Amino acid sequence: MSATNKDQKAILSKLGIAQLNPMQEQAHEAISTGSEVILLSPTGTGKTLAFLLPIIAQLDPNSDQIQVLILVPSRELAIQIEQVIREIGSGFKTNAIYGGRSGSKDRIELKHAPAILVGTPGRVADHIRRENIDTDSIQTLVLDEFDKSLEVGFESEMTEIVSALPYLTKKVLTSATQKGEIPAFVGLQNPQTISFLGESKSLLTLKVLSSPSRNKLDSLLQLLGHVGDKNGILFCSLKDTIQTVSNFLHQQDIGHECFYGGLEQIDRERALIKFRNGTSRLLVATDLAARGIDVPELDFIIHYELPVKQEEFTHRNGRTARMHSDGTAYILKWENESLPDFVQDAEDFSITSRSNPVSSMWETLYISGGRKDKISKGDIAGLFFKQGELKKDELGTIELKQDCAFVAVPRNKVRQLTKQLNNTKLKTKKVRITLLE
Repeated sequence: MSATNKDQKAILSKLGIAQLNPMQEQAHEAISTGSEVILLSPTGTGKTLAFLLPIIAQLDPNSDQIQVLILVPSRELAIQIEQVIREIGSGFKTNAIYGGRSGSKDRIELKHAPAILVGTPGRVADHIRRENIDTDSIQTLVLDEFDKSLEVGFESEMTEIVSALPYLTKKVLTSATQKGEIPAFVGLQNPQTISFLGESKSLLTLKVLSSPSRNKLDSLLQLLGHVGDKNGILFCSLKDTIQTVSNFLHQQDIGHECFYGGLEQIDRERALIKFRNGTSRLLVATDLAARGIDVPELDFIIHYELPVKQEEFTHRNGRTARMHSDGTAYILKWENESLPDFVQDAEDFSITSRSNPVSSMWETLYISGGRKDKISKGDIAGLFFKQGELKKDELGTIELKQDCAFVAVPRNKVRQLTKQLNNTKLKTKKVRITLLE
């Protein structure tokens, strides 16, 4: 079955997209007609939609088995892709499985096989060994950010998975870099390569701020005052540094979220929710946030610590100045520290006037009901407008999950809203509405 242009127009309209960009158009054509496609395009150019649209268009609505397997290097990317598929409203069941999530929850969902399965290689390989996944029906394999999966040590699991897929008719590999060698275990014969890596006209400005003290915290405070009410990521190379920086920011009463591998999955997800909806304008993160996470366009990034490799430096910078828009990458260095060779065309700058960092006006409320309770974003908006008496511009981003939802509201309305709306009914479910700490 092939989706019509009308179907695609409806999907794009639903996502608020006027039309596909040139990379997505080329990828759509190649994936629709070819059996092996390598898609290379910078972070933030819309690769997920580029491969999902043609793949969903070719799904068999009469099958009750897994037809598509999408392997990703991180939990965040698995969740993000699952969310995009839900937003598309394809009508095909989709599930994401990944480490840090209950295995029994996976098994329950896999009993009624999804048409599209998204997962990290370790978790997918484990379920194949346990025979919880029927691989005979899988015809399409997507290795999203395949070079990152190899880099983080998933080669043996990916080899095992590919060898367990006997009836593949389509393979799609994506990456945001040119450096990834195509692994032999994928068994590509004559792939079509679509590369837009040279097309990215980055409008990135690179600035270096020298700190008189080795710990750089006072200079960081000046820099955050300088960027004002903009959104950005502060990158650290070590988890210990994140803790030091976070403690300092708390002492200065500067709102922020932390994001790194050692956090529980639920804390990582909620950090991204609060960052996406503007409750926190600053994400303090390791290179885990350099790609494969769903965050809005960023105004800046700060290298509090520089990475060892040029590639990670490039990926960090790629979080800002995306899709022909501009952005600034700040390097915060101790004045006696020399910069690595891969830092090119950086301009020194100093901050002459000091201002305090700007606090966000938003807070996030947690709602104890979600999609499985037949609750929609419209239901939530209606509740906050009618019973919560919010004006239109006082309702921020709504994120709807399977069993809960999150809503950004003005900080000065939190007490009133939780008092008015907690334990009220949404559809048929009485929900708790509390502040997300």
